[in-house]
Amino acid sequence: MRRLLAILLLPAMLPAAARPESADTTIVVDKVQVTAIKQGLTLRSQPVAATIVGSRSIERERIVALKDLSQAVPNLHLPDYGSRMTSSIYVRGLGARIDQPVIGLNVDNVPVLNKDNFDSELADAERIEVLRGPQSTLYGRNTMGGVINVYTLSPLLYQGTRIGMEYASGDSWRLRASTYRKLAPDLGISVAAFCTRTGGLFTNDHTGERCDREQLGGGRWKTQWNNGRGLRLDNTFSFSVLDQGGYPYAYVGPDIVRDGQTVVRSGRIAYDDPCGYRRTTLSDGLTIRYDAERFSVSSITGYQYSDDRMTLDQDFLPLSYFTLSQARREHGITQDLVFRSREAGRYRWLFGLFGFYRGSRMEAPVNFKRTGIEELILKNANTMGLHYESDAQELLLASDFRMPACGGALYHESDLNVGRWRFAVGLRADFEHTALSYRSRTDFDYRLGIGDNEPQPQRATIDDRDRLSRTYFELLPRFSVTYSFDELRNLYLSVAKGYKTGGFNTQLFSDILQEKLKGRMVSGIDTTDPALMSYRPEYSWNVELGGHFSCSEGVVRGDFALFWIDCRDQQLTVFPDGTSTGRMMTNAGRSRSLGGELSFRVVPRDNLLLDLAWGYTDARFVRYDDGREDFAGKRVPYVPEHTLSLGAEWSLPTGVGWLGDLVLRAGARGTGPIRWNEENTRTQPFYLLADASLRIEHPRYAIALWSRNLSDCDYDVFYFKSMGNEFVQRGRPRTFGITLSISY
Repeated sequence: MRRLLAILLLPAMLPAAARPESADTTIVVDKVQVTAIKQGLTLRSQPVAATIVGSRSIERERIVALKDLSQAVPNLHLPDYGSRMTSSIYVRGLGARIDQPVIGLNVDNVPVLNKDNFDSELADAERIEVLRGPQSTLYGRNTMGGVINVYTLSPLLYQGTRIGMEYASGDSWRLRASTYRKLAPDLGISVAAFCTRTGGLFTNDHTGERCDREQLGGGRWKTQWNNGRGLRLDNTFSFSVLDQGGYPYAYVGPDIVRDGQTVVRSGRIAYDDPCGYRRTTLSDGLTIRYDAERFSVSSITGYQYSDDRMTLDQDFLPLSYFTLSQARREHGITQDLVFRSREAGRYRWLFGLFGFYRGSRMEAPVNFKRTGIEELILKNANTMGLHYESDAQELLLASDFRMPACGGALYHESDLNVGRWRFAVGLRADFEHTALSYRSRTDFDYRLGIGDNEPQPQRATIDDRDRLSRTYFELLPRFSVTYSFDELRNLYLSVAKGYKTGGFNTQLFSDILQEKLKGRMVSGIDTTDPALMSYRPEYSWNVELGGHFSCSEGVVRGDFALFWIDCRDQQLTVFPDGTSTGRMMTNAGRSRSLGGELSFRVVPRDNLLLDLAWGYTDARFVRYDDGREDFAGKRVPYVPEHTLSLGAEWSLPTGVGWLGDLVLRAGARGTGPIRWNEENTRTQPFYLLADASLRIEHPRYAIALWSRNLSDCDYDVFYFKSMGNEFVQRGRPRTFGITLSISY
């Protein structure tokens, strides 16, 4: 068996030695890993496909938000469209545009409960870890695709002041400042602040204004205390305020002509009502850790508050159809208690207890305007000799929701080392209860004529109230076996179950109310299919064969993984057919995803670095029939078949002490093809975006000139249908910028 494993991992059998300068790469991480409470050991020794981005790479590659990790991590796709509320994540064939994510996000070990808050500024991140594959055993709900861990700088390990300034295309600028100080040998504090402003890159042809302008500001206060006898406290308070436009969706299709005039041409962004997104967030996370002789115990407590409002011209046309305003306030509390062994013996263990509460209140009124009333209400009701008239200029479909959710989990993992073999088994018992209390209401005055009779005044009033609830209980096992050649080289096989909770289709209630109104007008009877109001949980089994390798004395280091995923009740975001106003989550019967990942970094010389990250995913429906068409064998939409990242970095000493080094970096990121619909009739072909930067780097400062999408490639990042019309969002065009960083 040992000889067979050696053949499979032949490149890794050469002598290896860890280089200090490699600790800050996307492949290797150094001993600062101790801040990761649940992983514990160095990630390269564990049976998981992981990418680690250190502080040097964050600075040089200008990673300012999670979306900048897209493609740099194999099979990770975070399309940049809509607004910062739109934090869609796809990995290994899993993902959805709305509601629950497939990847969890933790900042300094505290989970972020609301996916709408994922897209924010990564100020002073010390490192970012991306773990792919189900992490449900340790992290629970909504981590069936993996987890992203962000760790910020520690005031006990770093002291000084950092200032950053940037100006870029689209009249965009970014400012940040932070200071890290020790008040005593065992007590440190840090204060960080940031603000950004973007004039925008996309123009609304109807108004002549930039539609994707943005202003974002926020800060963080961090306090750390270590008594030197095993007790450590870490508290981080942060806040941010966002005001942006966004949603630069372009109409694609035949030119729309009204009254002999062309209203909108294909490929143009043109809508007449404002679109935008505002958000205020507050969070506080307290971690208390005590290391005893044989075990450690950690308490992680988090509180999160968000208040946001989305405003949409939901027809995205210069016509008076309808608008949407969605406002939500949410409070969330999490508590995680982790016990783990500290012995370096053959057996290790971990026990955990987790609980959360999430309370949300949302108002989501849809306001029909004159064209919408005529085309979507009156025209559809004029049947069977009935004739409807109305002078109303607006019609309000109001929906209010209260959405409390709570849950708890008990989890365990055991780890046994037998020579070069390591066996691990884990299990999580996860419980969640969620509810939806709603009120939907509308009043509509109209006139009804039957045959040749004079139309008579009528009034339709609907006021529905109800409460729905769902309870979920899941057992989430994980098993793995690892064969280690040494600390940096191994092979592993893992089997794990993933789970994503179900929910309620709040964004479809305006459509339900619209259909009820038409039913009340025509027959006096309104009906609703209860199945439309909610969707089921999503489940997956993931089988993965992978390994970590290093050869030529650490010159080449990398990872590979092959995976097979069987997914049941996969959650898909769809727009109902016809002239619907909402969108909904539905469950496909079954899908399967298989593929592979490869990432490696080559350092042939101390001043030269080459890296590659490639992922391939073949995700297809096994069983999915929506009643109109059978999609079995079709590829799952919005999932890229390939992701690719190539990079080369060359450092040249200038020979001038005050000038430092010259760092040249060039790279490219590719994605695709992407199928945009279940029928697979609309596709975004594979595209490649070239990047380049020129950086002067000194221990006290750095100045960089950079460019994204250097070839000005034309590509789409999003596609959808609304009221039978098709829309896309184009990718960002070529951009240039200059960044200045000062440290003292």
